[in-house]
Amino acid sequence: MLDPSSSNTDLPAIPGKRYFTIGEVSDLCQVKPHVLRYWEQEFPQLKPVKRRGNRRYYQRHDVLMIRQIRSLLYEQGFTIGGARQQLSGDTAKEDLQQSQQIIKQLRGELEEVLQILKR
Repeated sequence: MLDPSSSNTDLPAIPGKRYFTIGEVSDLCQVKPHVLRYWEQEFPQLKPVKRRGNRRYYQRHDVLMIRQIRSLLYEQGFTIGGARQQLSGDTAKEDLQQSQQIIKQLRGELEEVLQILKR
């Protein structure tokens, strides 16, 4: 499940849901649940909604943030502290990267729909 050599382009598309459980996010980001809980302590930007029984519910922006953290740590070789500094440093750059990820995902989904329609 945890393969640092796989890039964010290899990750599955994010479904159009409002909330995701920790298990779903784990599958979507290819990161184990205990790592996600640890990252919540280390990255102040990562704040899932907690409901009854302290269950975590992540939103789309949380999933994108986790993918960005994953990329910084596993693909770009940052330490936890370096990744934290990178994320807190330039929010405009962060927003641009998130927008680019969303556009890439939408393009992929639209290409899949086009292939289905061509059949």
